[in-house]
Amino acid sequence: MITRAEMPRMRRGCVLARGAVPVTWEPLSSPGRPGPSLTTCAAFLLLATGCALRVRHGLVAELRRSREIAGATQQVLLRPLPGRMDGLALAAAQLSASRGAAVGGDLYEAVATAYGVRVLIGDVRGHGLPALGAAAAVLGSFREAAHDEPEPAGVLRRMERSLERHLRERARAEPPSVPPQRPRSPVAEEFVTVLLLQIAADGSVEALNCGHPWPYRFDPAPATAPPGPRAHTVRPLAGGETLPPLGVLPLPADLRSLPCGEIGPGEVLVLYTDGAEDARDRRGRFFPLRGVLARAPAPTPARLVAGVHAALLRHTRGRLTDDVTLLVLRNDRGDRGERP
Repeated sequence: MITRAEMPRMRRGCVLARGAVPVTWEPLSSPGRPGPSLTTCAAFLLLATGCALRVRHGLVAELRRSREIAGATQQVLLRPLPGRMDGLALAAAQLSASRGAAVGGDLYEAVATAYGVRVLIGDVRGHGLPALGAAAAVLGSFREAAHDEPEPAGVLRRMERSLERHLRERARAEPPSVPPQRPRSPVAEEFVTVLLLQIAADGSVEALNCGHPWPYRFDPAPATAPPGPRAHTVRPLAGGETLPPLGVLPLPADLRSLPCGEIGPGEVLVLYTDGAEDARDRRGRFFPLRGVLARAPAPTPARLVAGVHAALLRHTRGRLTDDVTLLVLRNDRGDRGERP
């Protein structure tokens, strides 16, 4: 039997079992040993609060640096287009499907050259960070080749070679595959859809299309039309044959750009990636891009891009499954003069 005198000793320590480690504990306070004072508790709380604030400030600073890097990446990869270029009014913007990302797998560019304004829009398979390398390879090649190559076919071939080099370098950097049960490398299935347009000084358009949606074109409103909202006539730009996306099959040996008619004064071209028309609402209905464009009230390119993006976000409730890019240009050349 345990006597009353042995109870304090039992409280202070006990042996768990044969071969076990003795575990002792001391009460926080006892009649002869007072517990922590209020000052000690306050000091401990202040120390813990200071550590938490320091960690929080560090995380906020890291987030700010990440946003700065993302903004710099966007400026280099998808640099803002000028509002005007050789008599054309321009605007472009991208919505990324990756949460918090400023850029994704879509790409666009427009440059004024001695051969006309050359416009590029494309879509890398996938979205987010894995697609940035392929987009950078294609864009970098286009920006150089657009000034050097007299024919659009030469520009497209340079872009194809640049993408092939990028994919080879990525494949070398990957760990060796384990046959035969391991699936093929994602690099082997990477490709880029591309639409390349050349708009001459007289408004004539030539195109090379590698698996990309054809743009929509607005007819200019008649000069005698009454003021106020009215539906535009929106139809796809007639482009003819479509080639496979870059990275799927080699380009044909007899590659030539195709004539697509003209863009007259006041006419508008809307280039887009397939994420726009593939976007669905909660009921599974596709986004009616053509209908939204037809109801756009006398848009400037910048307002048209913003309006379509707003309608797209309302349609999907902000839940995009693919990147969406729009590039709008309007022909302000001709007898109508420069528009605002």
